[in-house]
Amino acid sequence: MTKLFSFSLGIGTKNKDDQWLEVYYPQPLANIDADTSAQLITAVSIAGIEWNAGNEVIPLNETDLNQLADALVTHQQIELANIAAKLVSSKRDAVLTLLTTDDKPTTVPEAYLKLHLLSHRLVKPHEINLEGIFASLPNIAWTNDGPIDLDELSEKQLEARREGRWLNVKCIDKFPVMTDYVVPSGVRIAHTARVRLGAYVGEGTTIMHEGFINFNAGTAGTSMIEGRVSAGVFVGEGSDLGGGCSTMGTLSGGGNVVISVGKQCLIGANAGIGIALGDNCTVEAGLYITAGTKVTLLDENNNTVKLIKARELNGQTGLLFRRNSTNGTVECKSNRSAIELNEALHSHN
Repeated sequence: MTKLFSFSLGIGTKNKDDQWLEVYYPQPLANIDADTSAQLITAVSIAGIEWNAGNEVIPLNETDLNQLADALVTHQQIELANIAAKLVSSKRDAVLTLLTTDDKPTTVPEAYLKLHLLSHRLVKPHEINLEGIFASLPNIAWTNDGPIDLDELSEKQLEARREGRWLNVKCIDKFPVMTDYVVPSGVRIAHTARVRLGAYVGEGTTIMHEGFINFNAGTAGTSMIEGRVSAGVFVGEGSDLGGGCSTMGTLSGGGNVVISVGKQCLIGANAGIGIALGDNCTVEAGLYITAGTKVTLLDENNNTVKLIKARELNGQTGLLFRRNSTNGTVECKSNRSAIELNEALHSHN
């Protein structure tokens, strides 16, 4: 019996050419065990829904949904059965997306399912294949009337005016606001437009007004985010990103290098990193460290150990990065609040 990577019932929007614009999945499943996979596959078969046993997007009509709801109840998948039953009377298109493998997304429903998996905290950043996701997602006008195909926008604007309404175009983007699809438990988000669908926002996270989290990025748990968490960047438990600070993601100059922030780190206001930080690291406010930044290592007595490039400190713990106020050089020494001292800072070799 085939084991499923993901299974979800969704409801979405199409344009006039019957092309998907977006899909909402209220309760996606991921990394499904063998027994549950068998139950779901059998239910699909009993409902008479044709499936080729691979990754597939299957449009569902009322008959499909009714039969699937009954079959899911029979196989003890009550919550999914309830969703299927509620979609029967939907004015928008319903869809079943089945993924047997974690291949790159090639359709809008597949891409949206993977973004949902991240924001539902079912997978973490870098745990699933998102290669080519930009090519799968259309650029959309996100409005108070919902998503609109850009080629149909002017017609919709005129229609709204004729009806005495105002069509507010909130943004033009491939990625929607996360909270229009998923609201994770235990978080505070001051400005929801600054968190994209596909962000992983750990419980206990606070995102202030200037904070931003991109897709395939996020926080492991309790963190204060007042800066930018770029695509691909994952922030460890208890870390604080100060106002206006920046993390260099895979879409913003980092290439294929994975930038991450460890536990209990502080990146000061208007600072930034282009290397990974281990646990218990601090970057002084206003200091931007790239992989090629020349860094002077200091010992506990502030004596110079050696001059290196920041990439050599990539991922190491217990570091304090600061700029010398006299000569402007970037310095690094052991962070006094660190649990473990970094041996490299105490070596004169």
